[in-house]
Amino acid sequence: MNKKNVAILGATGAVGSRLIKCLEQSNIEVNEIKLLASKRSAGTTLKFNDQDVVVKEATPEEFDGIDLVLASAGGSVSKKFLPEAVKRGAVCVDNTSAFRMEEDVPLVIPEVNPDSLKDHHGIIANPNCSTIQMVLALNPIKEKYGLKQVIVSTYQAASGAGQSAINELKKDSQQYINGEKMDANIFPVKSDKPHYPLAFNLLPQIDVFEEDGYTHEEWKMIHETKKILLNDMNSKDIKVTATCVRVPVEIGHGEAVYFETDNQEPEISDLKNLISQGSGLVLEDDPKKCIYPQPINAAGKNDTFVGRLRKDEENPGNYHMWVVSDNLLKGAALNTVQIAEKLVEMKLV
Repeated sequence: MNKKNVAILGATGAVGSRLIKCLEQSNIEVNEIKLLASKRSAGTTLKFNDQDVVVKEATPEEFDGIDLVLASAGGSVSKKFLPEAVKRGAVCVDNTSAFRMEEDVPLVIPEVNPDSLKDHHGIIANPNCSTIQMVLALNPIKEKYGLKQVIVSTYQAASGAGQSAINELKKDSQQYINGEKMDANIFPVKSDKPHYPLAFNLLPQIDVFEEDGYTHEEWKMIHETKKILLNDMNSKDIKVTATCVRVPVEIGHGEAVYFETDNQEPEISDLKNLISQGSGLVLEDDPKKCIYPQPINAAGKNDTFVGRLRKDEENPGNYHMWVVSDNLLKGAALNTVQIAEKLVEMKLV
């Protein structure tokens, strides 16, 4: 039977609602859908393919008979429940950071490294949202011209911190406009103080700081990029570094990506041609008409948009580009469902 019994863990969250929509639009034939969340959210009614589905509290027993789990309920929840789901015969695609750096867990962007799925042991990790869009744009360049170095500065939307972060951005923006004191409780890290307002502000901190002064978000971009492109999170074959900044945008991450090719100096027209032909990529690059990717235009769209491609005039073989994508879709829900589609296509579930 090709139809699958599917569970969505974290169904009521910002990514969970998009997982439902992406699954509806996918080519996966769903026999039974089970929507799971916390005890607090249990009893909520959501729609799947125009049918009412009551959300159930996540317990190990709810994964009995499930073929495929799509999870986005937080790392601790994934750590608790996904091994239980695997014991019961399910294959799990996890959107959290819980398993990404484990050696036996594939970290997958379907357009980039689908063959990694063959090595799964029940759990597949979805990369960090900022990593996905950058690697998707860089991969066709790497495949043709090689890469020596990547330096990225990110401009990441509030939604990367969840629906409550979007709500706080809107609330604080109105307070600022009204001349009132802004009430900050989430940024830069909800579980750690101090908190700063994001409205009309920039915060050069996403996640906690590591001992070396990098944030964990920056650490993730560095090591996830290497794991996806080189199958080695600590490889020295491509130098990668990042500065990650939270910006007062609701949805859609922007990234200024500086990269060095390996022993070749392609023309900008060659790079634009590669991007325009890349799966899941859209070239928006016409400086004379001021056409370039913008988060407000990318929100709600499945593609990753690339523009501002140009040579570094001071350093031959080095280039700049600007990459924008909906961090809740390709950066999260869509990539998760695309992994599931690939698993079904490859008969790995």
